[in-house]
Amino acid sequence: QVQLVESGGGLVQAGASLNLSCAASGNIFRINIMGWYRQAPGKQRALVALITSGGSSNYADSVKGRFTISRDNTNNMVYLQMNSLKPEDTAVYYCNLRERAEYWGQGTQVTVSS
Repeated sequence: QVQLVESGGGLVQAGASLNLSCAASGNIFRINIMGWYRQAPGKQRALVALITSGGSSNYADSVKGRFTISRDNTNNMVYLQMNSLKPEDTAVYYCNLRERAEYWGQGTQVTVSS
């Protein structure tokens, strides 16, 4: 069974940075897509960024130029560097892995105060 564990969330002021990490463990197919989604109160879960095992990435328009997704295939890690954070970035951030099946982490809270 595949498990995803996120870390790195917290409470920061607008303009600050945070780096989220997600560790994947278990029987993971080497060709996969890892990503970050977020869910704000009263809103649906939405894509933030994703990255393929080949290194291709895609971002939501709202985070382009501020967030950077990266991964370490050797250690099955994915990261989300978040800069110039805004109050509207406040949400629970979830790690996602898609290969033969889809898996989710438990989520980590990011709160950005104005």
